[in-house]
Amino acid sequence: MSHSLGIVIESLVAVLLMLTIAYCMVLNSRLKRLKADEHSLKATIAELITATEIAERAIGGLKHTVRDVNENLGDQLTAAAHLSQQLKKQLAEGDNIVRRLSRIAIAARPGGEPEPESEPAPSNVPAAKALAAAAHAFSNRRRANGLAA
Repeated sequence: MSHSLGIVIESLVAVLLMLTIAYCMVLNSRLKRLKADEHSLKATIAELITATEIAERAIGGLKHTVRDVNENLGDQLTAAAHLSQQLKKQLAEGDNIVRRLSRIAIAARPGGEPEPESEPAPSNVPAAKALAAAAHAFSNRRRANGLAA
């Protein structure tokens, strides 16, 4: 009986050793996969770092471009505002000249009877169209009196 008890214990230890060896083989294969995943993860991280550096350089370039565009746009807006003011002054001067010419033409009529001041152009008609219409009317009056060239 002591002999059979020893064999049972030895058999049990042998079975446990076989299970341990099998489990170690499973762990070894998992560790190999983990190592392979570690290498691919390192490669992915390296690619991510490279992409991040490229993106940072691109963002820096975009910031520089935006700053340049803002400066140029600001200068252009300032120039446009200045030009707009000049155009307003020139249009006002042109209107004054047309009024003076109209008064001179009315005063120079041989009939002597001055025409009443014409109504200003409606607000929905642009100033350029009103000016062109006034010039056309002026030239027609001059032709009718025989004073046109």
